[in-house]
Amino acid sequence: MAEDKVNYASVVFKSNHQQRSEVKKEETVYDEVKVQNRATEQTPVTNASAEFLPDKKSNSRCRHYQQLACCLGMLCIILVLGIIAVGVYHVTSIHEIDETEMNQLKENQTTLNAVNRNLTKLNNKLSSDNEDLKRNQTKLTLQMNNLTQVVTVLEKNVTNLTAENWNLRGKNEELEAEKKNLTNQIQDMTTSWNELNVSRAQWSIDAYCPKNKINNNRTCNVCQAGWLPFQSDCYAINNAELPDRKTWEGARENCTGKISDLAVVNNETEKNFVSGNSWWNSGNSAYWIGLRVEGGNWKWVDGRNLTNSSWITQAPTDGQCAISVKNEFKSVNCSEKNQWICKKKALTL
Repeated sequence: MAEDKVNYASVVFKSNHQQRSEVKKEETVYDEVKVQNRATEQTPVTNASAEFLPDKKSNSRCRHYQQLACCLGMLCIILVLGIIAVGVYHVTSIHEIDETEMNQLKENQTTLNAVNRNLTKLNNKLSSDNEDLKRNQTKLTLQMNNLTQVVTVLEKNVTNLTAENWNLRGKNEELEAEKKNLTNQIQDMTTSWNELNVSRAQWSIDAYCPKNKINNNRTCNVCQAGWLPFQSDCYAINNAELPDRKTWEGARENCTGKISDLAVVNNETEKNFVSGNSWWNSGNSAYWIGLRVEGGNWKWVDGRNLTNSSWITQAPTDGQCAISVKNEFKSVNCSEKNQWICKKKALTL
């Protein structure tokens, strides 16, 4: 009896999934279904009916196996087609999703590029502003240094001014004390001046209106005692002894002390009066008058120039002063010592 052996092979389905950005492929590996019929060596059967029965059973099994194999094959084909359909759908969906994401990514990239450009512009602006700030900071630093120096100078000036203020306060106190002293001195001088004025008034009365020793009556004169009246003036002829004679400056100081000055001659009549009184007992008498050389010119003590050059024949020389001698004027050195004539206004009665 022939014996059939059926070998079954397993079917393995393998699918490889790649990344979403690539098209996914699925592979299906089929193994061959092999049916091996190994017939054992038939022993010779002598009986024909015996040979027929095993062949009939064997054919029935073969058909049965063939039908089963066909079913399995159809099932495999269906499964393969389903798998292919699912893969195609999956790939299509992934492709659509990839296109959508790609568009979105492109839009995002465009937006990011715009944002990047804006950020670049902003960065450039910030860099420019930063450079400006650095320059401004440098300027401010220089200004701050200058201001610091100015403040230092001002502080020194304030210190100096404060010290000067204290010094001025001290000086002010000293000045206040001096002012007080001067005020007191002025008051004293005012009192003395008033007393002096009274004394001088009394002196003037006594000088110009002396009392008569017999009846004590006063008789007033245009000139005080010892002065000669001439025209509207009074003249004092100082007939000093030789040891008491003075230089031109000394004689003028003496006249000033008598509220007068050295005699100034205005006309020929007055010249004759002065010259006529310019002698004493000695024939060599000489009297200082108010005429001397100033700036190369003969000038009177009242500031007028000598207009009549015939009154003195000597040329004007610095250091020379005029003296009056009998009937004429002469030029001598101002340092000589002579007598002198004073002149002042007479009173009007």
